[in-house]
Amino acid sequence: MRLWRSRHPSSLHFALDYFLFSSSNHKYKMPRVELTTATRMHHYCDMSTAETLEAWRAADAVCFDVDSTVITDEGLDELANFCGKGDIVQKITQEAMRGGVEFREALRARLNLLRPEKDIVQKFIRAHPPSLTPGIKELVSELQSRETDVYLVSGGFMSLISPVAEKLGIPRENVIANRLQFYFDGQYAGFDESQPTSRSGGKAEVVAALLRKHGYECLVMVGDGMTDMEACPPAHAFIGFGGNVEREAVKEKAPLYVTSFHWLRQRLNEKH
Repeated sequence: MRLWRSRHPSSLHFALDYFLFSSSNHKYKMPRVELTTATRMHHYCDMSTAETLEAWRAADAVCFDVDSTVITDEGLDELANFCGKGDIVQKITQEAMRGGVEFREALRARLNLLRPEKDIVQKFIRAHPPSLTPGIKELVSELQSRETDVYLVSGGFMSLISPVAEKLGIPRENVIANRLQFYFDGQYAGFDESQPTSRSGGKAEVVAALLRKHGYECLVMVGDGMTDMEACPPAHAFIGFGGNVEREAVKEKAPLYVTSFHWLRQRLNEKH
């Protein structure tokens, strides 16, 4: 018996208010999900491996994390290396990915150490083109050929992620990420804390908004970190990715944990 019907809009019920987030030159009004008690408990999509694979094959939308998932490194860590502050920033990143510190607190701490000026960020982008994880470009192309909507949902920064989206052929409106802020003279001024992806639980809010807006029947979240796993629910399924770095908590709790995008692409076309 199939777990997922083909792509007909389903009724999705969330308690919602609204916040604004920005992407490129556009602003989107997105609903903020008021998480239920069950969601706050983070069941991480309590499914078997077989059920998760069935959801993967039936997906009409896939949200990918970016750092250490779609690309091989952590963009902010690489920017820190470029600025000569890599070691201390990386320690904070690792603690955040393990779920040991609230995400926004970790983000603020790293940026306060870096205080990256606009021209430094631009020089970094020119000097460090995206390093795509093997197999991701082919996987995204395969998903798009199946008319599956593909999103990048990241706690990283739009300025660093836009080149990744361009390489993968993902439209800018399908990228949800944080935004750096600068003063008129290019000095660092902070980051947009209204962005959902700047806080713990923000990816779940983004997923809930996408479900409400598009009525996806089966949305799958793919990523390496706890913030990705916490997006399920409301995502219908979660796939942990360890092809670049292994997070023990994710490896232990994810219903399906993979290390190869080539393998995931092969699973799309298996009979089931």
